[in-house]
Amino acid sequence: MSRGTPFDEVERLLERLDDARDGGLAVDVEDAGDAFAVRTDLPGFEKTNIDVEVQDRTVRVDAEHEADDGDADADYVIRERTKQSASRSVTLPEAIEENEASATFADGVLTVTLPKTNAGGDATSVDVE
Repeated sequence: MSRGTPFDEVERLLERLDDARDGGLAVDVEDAGDAFAVRTDLPGFEKTNIDVEVQDRTVRVDAEHEADDGDADADYVIRERTKQSASRSVTLPEAIEENEASATFADGVLTVTLPKTNAGGDATSVDVE
């Protein structure tokens, strides 16, 4: 394993700050041997408002959440909940089988499973179950 420079860690931190500022999602990518599992937390989102797209080795997740309109006659002291959108693209270290990708959404956690392969191809839309 190669040792990085101190600047590598700074660069990783800056990328995380950019992702957070731009509505980026924090992800975990697990190498499960024959597949990759990409997980991200999407609390408050509905699966119908989540899009997952796979192309070559890149997985893109887009999600939107409409704000609760609440009671129009209510006298709010603080009202901070607004429409939210978030997205993230992750490039995997190995080729994947796009047509066999699957996604599940349970308890606010999106899990995209991507079997490994040696081929590439066009973008593939993945249904979220």
